[in-house]
Amino acid sequence: MEESRIIKTEYSDVMQKSYIDYAMSVIVARALPDVRDGLKPVQRRTLYDMYELGIRYDKPYRKSARIVGDTMGKYHPHGDSSIYEALVVMTQEFKKGLPLIDGHGNFGNIEGDGAAAMRYTEARLQKITQEAFLADLDKNVVDFIPNYDETEREPSVLPVKIPNLLVNGSEGIAVGMATSIPPHNLGEVIQAVKAYMQDSSITTRGLMKYIKGPDFPTGGIVINKDELVQIYETGSGKIKVRGKVEIEKAKGGRTNLVISEIPYPMIGANIGKFLSDIAALAESRKTQDIVDISNQSSKAGIRIVIELKKDADPENFKNLLYKKTRLEDTFGVNMLAIAGGRPEIMGLRQIIEANVDFQFQVARRKYTTLLEKERERREIQEGLIRACNVIDLIIEIFRGSKDRTMAKACLVEGRTTGIRFRSKESEIMAAQLGFTEKQANAILDMRLYKLIGLELEALVKEHEETLANIYRYEDILENRESMAQVILQELEAIRKEYGRPRRTVVENGAEAVYEEKKLEEMDIMCLVDRFGYVRTIDMAAYERNREAAETENKYVFSAKNTGRICIFTNTGQLHTIKVMDLPFGRFRDKGIPLDNVSNYSSEKEEIILITSQSQLNLHQVVFTTKMAMIKRVEGIEFDVAKRTVAATKLQEGDEVISVVVLRHQEQIVLGTAEGYFLRFALEEIPEKKKGAIGVRGMRLGSKDWVEMVCCLEQRQDTELARQFITYRDKQIEVGRIKQTKRDEKGTKLRG
Repeated sequence: MEESRIIKTEYSDVMQKSYIDYAMSVIVARALPDVRDGLKPVQRRTLYDMYELGIRYDKPYRKSARIVGDTMGKYHPHGDSSIYEALVVMTQEFKKGLPLIDGHGNFGNIEGDGAAAMRYTEARLQKITQEAFLADLDKNVVDFIPNYDETEREPSVLPVKIPNLLVNGSEGIAVGMATSIPPHNLGEVIQAVKAYMQDSSITTRGLMKYIKGPDFPTGGIVINKDELVQIYETGSGKIKVRGKVEIEKAKGGRTNLVISEIPYPMIGANIGKFLSDIAALAESRKTQDIVDISNQSSKAGIRIVIELKKDADPENFKNLLYKKTRLEDTFGVNMLAIAGGRPEIMGLRQIIEANVDFQFQVARRKYTTLLEKERERREIQEGLIRACNVIDLIIEIFRGSKDRTMAKACLVEGRTTGIRFRSKESEIMAAQLGFTEKQANAILDMRLYKLIGLELEALVKEHEETLANIYRYEDILENRESMAQVILQELEAIRKEYGRPRRTVVENGAEAVYEEKKLEEMDIMCLVDRFGYVRTIDMAAYERNREAAETENKYVFSAKNTGRICIFTNTGQLHTIKVMDLPFGRFRDKGIPLDNVSNYSSEKEEIILITSQSQLNLHQVVFTTKMAMIKRVEGIEFDVAKRTVAATKLQEGDEVISVVVLRHQEQIVLGTAEGYFLRFALEEIPEKKKGAIGVRGMRLGSKDWVEMVCCLEQRQDTELARQFITYRDKQIEVGRIKQTKRDEKGTKLRG
């Protein structure tokens, strides 16, 4: 019995090694493309499986579920969803500059709708995929490696004839790194490759004479042309893309802005977000130029129509869209790919160089294989031609032999023992034939019709073609220039057949400048109901509905449409809201919750006072807390730009119970939970800053607290004494409360 051994090791070392192994597995085997064929493993395996299944461009479509299941079972045991997602993306013309799979059925759309389930859709290879990605796999052009369970073999890389990494781009998130490569125009990329092959010292700037920049399938406008050289030099940077906007005249003298192309990053759900952003501009009154928005996009292309008012400036509004929405967006470039088995950030020139080197490797292996086959064919052809010249002797050998082995031994080794010849001369000639093994087998397998004159001529002609091929292949393998010429011819043929005009415009666009229309300042009325819904109406609507406004709403106050409203809460916070952010309309329109337009939370805070900034700026504010801390603050201190600030400082366990804007008041009355009342002059309250805690306004019992605050207006003493204040739904005459000084216990009233 073998002794067990306990190996002691550092836990952190084990974790580090395990994590690095996991990370490298994700980086190399899942998330990043290979610079040679521009494909991730799942894409490569899906295409190869379709090739193996015979789902060619000229054959019928096959169910996607069949392709996904076969790929998962043979090559990619990582779940069907990842395989199907890869297949779907390779069919989508709006994501790929060059779709590699021809999809039949619902494979999603540019607006973000997903593809149908794999059991409903069908697919087959595109013609270019078959001709430029999967051709020559039978010619030993790439290495084949065992699959995950070593029951099948798969190509380690596809013999792609174009820099697919540039043409289709790539996006992927690995562990600790990510790749983001934009798609480019096929014709431009091929021209750049040709330029590099003709001058390997060409610079990135030189290559960019051919590759103007990214060519997104959604079109759009790249506006930072001058920065592209640096991006393509380093392999990372940010490309600024704008949608294409056209101005159309509409009925009634109005103008329509029509968005016909969108930025590439807007593909999917971001189109819906873009439409909601435009609507939000109108709702928040950042612009009042919009009459209507409609998404008229179809299979024919993108068409988003924004109808503008007659007096709108379309150019200014277009700049607003660029500034405030994703109609101008950024595509982050990080050209990370697997090169030599390692992840590497590569510039434009490095990617083309790696691809050209790969093309030469593939071509060398291809023509080495073809040369070997042609040499074998030449050997057999020479044997057959020679055999036809001595066909009578060959027939005599066959007729005189007892079996195939005897006849073959005579043809190859010249052994005539046991063979019956008609004459001694025939035997001597037979002993001198000396065919090779392959030639002898071909002669033995030759059919009699090959002896017809035309067949002999065809054999000789075929032999001449074989000799020409051998000469050509040897020239290609021995001379790099000849091999380069072959590669260039293939590239040019692909460009002519599959090239298409550029879709994305590349230019140096001017910075979008939006001139916001100056809003005419006017007085409006703010209405806040008891449920915390706020809205604004014009003064005329308020005057017509004054009584209803006063009775149906908790807060009713005037404000400037260019100003702010202020919300004071029991936690001592001040929340401000721009009046422009509030809905403006008719008297009976429903408002919007304060929670939705400010940092105020109805679940955590209680509103003490809501008023306008313009009202505060003219007056002082008196704060009173539950623990009887009191202070006066100049209202101008609350003219702040921040959405939330501290309006007062509170002791632990304390809270604000009253905020009063002073106008003509001279006295203040504090009432407590135990029925004590204190009346004193407001001038006894010191002025403090908003960050101060205040002074004690009243002495409280150990279990007492301030429950009521009332500020009294300036009147004659007799009138003031007969004034009533409300306490716990009861009316108390002010004359019953003796006027004293601040910081006293006060008078206890009963009933």
